[in-house]
Amino acid sequence: MSVAPGAARARVAVTTVFALNGLIMATWISRIPAIRDDLGLSSSSIGLILLAMSGGAVLALPLTGAVVIRLGAAGTVRVGSVVCVSGLLLVGLAGSVQMLVPGLFLVGFGSGAWDVSMNVEGAEVERRLGRAIMPHFHAAFSIGTVVGALVGAAANAAGVSTAVHLAVIAVLAGGLTQVACGSFLPEAEVVAALTHEEKPKRRNPLEAWLEPRTLAVGLLVLAFAFTEGSANDWLALAFRDGYGVSNANAVLGFAIFVSSMTVGRLVGTRLLDRYGRVLVLRGTALLAACGLLLVIVGGSVAVAAVGAVLWGLGASLGFPVGMSAAADDPEHAAARVSVVASIGYTAFLAGPPLIGFLADHVGVLDALYVVLGALVLGMLVVAAAREPVPERSP
Repeated sequence: MSVAPGAARARVAVTTVFALNGLIMATWISRIPAIRDDLGLSSSSIGLILLAMSGGAVLALPLTGAVVIRLGAAGTVRVGSVVCVSGLLLVGLAGSVQMLVPGLFLVGFGSGAWDVSMNVEGAEVERRLGRAIMPHFHAAFSIGTVVGALVGAAANAAGVSTAVHLAVIAVLAGGLTQVACGSFLPEAEVVAALTHEEKPKRRNPLEAWLEPRTLAVGLLVLAFAFTEGSANDWLALAFRDGYGVSNANAVLGFAIFVSSMTVGRLVGTRLLDRYGRVLVLRGTALLAACGLLLVIVGGSVAVAAVGAVLWGLGASLGFPVGMSAAADDPEHAAARVSVVASIGYTAFLAGPPLIGFLADHVGVLDALYVVLGALVLGMLVVAAAREPVPERSP
């Protein structure tokens, strides 16, 4: 039975939920400078507050593989999105740190479950279509972040309150996600395809934590997630504090970064098909390092903007390629993607407070030097993402 029509519909649906997830993330990020100013927070305080969202995500990720097996990818995305947008509404209403922290925890927890399940679905759609399209899904996420950043910059410039801004995005993104999940691949059909019409083999999802390749791919994703996440959390503040621009223009600096990430993910599929995962990831890691240095030592807004472009291009492929590598064997994709995402998201757990505490002592720009260490780690383990050798017919 041909699955192409169903896979084509699911591709559109997965693309949509990736974009909406990115929209929510960038919407929150676009309000960080304003929330910091409104609550009178230091850089280290911002780092600890961001830890609440990362902690929620890290708590959700190890559990999500088993939840996907029970509820399916569509059901898990639906539940995760409800939790995520509920948290975003609470963040918008937060007039104190005591309200902001639980709201961000819910955003992180819901987004973490949403992230794993949409990547599992995306990996299966990619397998059915027989070509590298996972970076396209992550490009959709980046497009969502671009839209969120631009809308956020406009909202900051127009003086729209954080509460109104976040409420509108929460309702819009939450509703569209519920609709899109209706076009995911049927769960029974997925099971049949993954097991070649045989009874699926039962395996404890925690066994994936003992696989050396899975752990190495997790470290790869961690390195690139730290590279990407540092820009998400701190680039707007780096432009604001390091170059003295307004909040609206600082958010535009973040928009430049996510726009270049989008381009990298759209172009990256052709590069991956032609040159393979390992060579492409090594090249993008070097590109990210060059961009990062331009942001830190560029000396002007124009040079830093060029650095943001290179940083975004360099950070664009590590996370989606790592997810594809984790899902190379479809039978164990859910468990392995959950493990890889869990390891990767520790970057979002450790990164905000680490950079925040450094920023209090040396400034936000110089604190970003720590990202170079993550890129070195990525270079050391990039071979783990190598494509599997196709089995030859006897």
